[in-house]
Amino acid sequence: MLERGVDVSYETIRRWTVKFGPLIAHVLRRRQPRPGDVWHLDEVVVKIASQSYWLWRAVDQNGLVLEEILQPRRDKRAAKRLLIKLMKRWSFVPKRIITDKLRSYGAAKREVAPSLDHWSHKGLNNRAENSHLPFRKRERVMQGFRSPSSLQRFVSMQSAIRNSFSVPARGRSALTIRYHRLEAFEAWKSAANVA
Repeated sequence: MLERGVDVSYETIRRWTVKFGPLIAHVLRRRQPRPGDVWHLDEVVVKIASQSYWLWRAVDQNGLVLEEILQPRRDKRAAKRLLIKLMKRWSFVPKRIITDKLRSYGAAKREVAPSLDHWSHKGLNNRAENSHLPFRKRERVMQGFRSPSSLQRFVSMQSAIRNSFSVPARGRSALTIRYHRLEAFEAWKSAANVA
């Protein structure tokens, strides 16, 4: 933009992100395919102004991020909120959820969907554990977050964009990756035009 004679500051880009980012993420999420029926749930601690918050995340068996919610606690109420929000958003109950050993998941599942199959094991939940890695990388680059609302806004936009551009785990031939990227850029262009 500087080459075209337009002087843009970091604050201008931040304002554009705040204004257009949620709309672009919403359009990209609408184009997202229906998720798989096995959901991996996990939580990770995030420090904001020396206070701990928990980022709860749900991922399907293909690695698509389904939902991310920032909560001040790591308890049954927070797990229940995540499950209810997931089932409302996708309008179906999954075949199975896979979690770590946190007991809050089991207590929340008994209240929300008692017939749901629940596997709780440390080694089975690697899909959700690995989905935190891009977030941690971005967190280091940004040198942390200033407020819970900015963190929630950031993760909702980042996951929608990442879901569009990340290549599926199966069938990673060069041609498949190329076509997937072309489709992702088309989705991005149409979402940016709407915004």
